[in-house]
Amino acid sequence: MSTTRILDGGMSRELLRLGAELKQPEWSALALINSPDIVRQVHQEFIAAGSQIVTTNSYALVPFHIGEDRFRKEGPALIRLAGRLAREAADAVTDRKVLVAGSLPPIFGSYEPQNFQPSRVQDYLEVLVENLGPFVDIWLGETLSLIAEAEAVRKAVATSGKPFWISFTVADDEAAMKGAEPKLRSNERVEDAASWAASSGAEALLFNCSKPEVMQAAVETAARVFRKMGAPLEIGVYANAFEGEQGEAAANEGLHDTRNDLNDDAYSHYACSWAEAGATIIGGCCGIGAAHIHRLRKTFSD
Repeated sequence: MSTTRILDGGMSRELLRLGAELKQPEWSALALINSPDIVRQVHQEFIAAGSQIVTTNSYALVPFHIGEDRFRKEGPALIRLAGRLAREAADAVTDRKVLVAGSLPPIFGSYEPQNFQPSRVQDYLEVLVENLGPFVDIWLGETLSLIAEAEAVRKAVATSGKPFWISFTVADDEAAMKGAEPKLRSNERVEDAASWAASSGAEALLFNCSKPEVMQAAVETAARVFRKMGAPLEIGVYANAFEGEQGEAAANEGLHDTRNDLNDDAYSHYACSWAEAGATIIGGCCGIGAAHIHRLRKTFSD
């Protein structure tokens, strides 16, 4: 477990904690518009907590959140700003190397696999890739609900010359919590997603924005597939702290409540189980803050 790399945590709740105004549908994009210094501060606090990789605040910079007109008019500049803020925070560190991951979100909505539009997806991904490209070390397609979304990311970054990671969000409904075969939110099998990843050229397969209780099974499944195929991919996890079931909730409606029981000790306990199952990249998603990351760094350093 000494080789575990530590990601950052969830951006939005840390923005709120530090005083940024967030509201739907713009959500974390609003902080780039109104309070970019707080976005930089979040990156800095995650780095100070021990993050070795920080993720650009570009998740909500898609028409699903900011609208088509604003995406076309203001999107490129906001995307560049998101990249620059993360890059500046990473480059300010003098005692170690901090990488920047360029967030490529699900273009047509989180947890919305039925809305995926293969004929249009590259029009939007191209804008993100072009404007984040100068600032990032790694591409991170994250919170993807179906394999076709991941394939779209692979195509979008194919000529960038930079490595890419793919992160799927997995079902965390009652069946999954009771030990059912791990599946993506599209109902595709994690086993099939791992098989796709093994032949995609990705350097890592991660699982994010699902309850921590369902992540170990996903890691075990991916590890088994990679062993069988002789694939050298790393595996990662960054779970969320949401209460209740999220599968029916639209990503740009309302504010999800977070759990009171998932403190830094509890989250670290889950993280150790993921590492034992084969994960070497660990961080946090929505509701997992700098305190959790600090504990993760201490746990895996020890």
